[in-house]
Amino acid sequence: MNKYEIMFIVKATQESADVKKTADNAKKLLTTKSSKVVEMKELGEKKLAYPIKKEINGYYYVMQVEATKEEITEFDRKIKLDENVLRHLIIKLDEE
Repeated sequence: MNKYEIMFIVKATQESADVKKTADNAKKLLTTKSSKVVEMKELGEKKLAYPIKKEINGYYYVMQVEATKEEITEFDRKIKLDENVLRHLIIKLDEE
């Protein structure tokens, strides 16, 4: 199992319950298999540096994850299909 940090931005123009549901769905994509979410932080709504899909604000989330490469690849594929996620970034953390 490798350690990853995943950051994603959810559209802020939807209802707050829908924002939370989108974040929970992203978390469920990883917890359905052997991977585990160590920590999930909601950083709140922030103004984007530039408009993305005509959105100027977004809700930021950061997750610390332990998963295999295959699970991260599958997460990457599925999160791209979610229309409510504006951007995401996956970083593999160094082994200590």
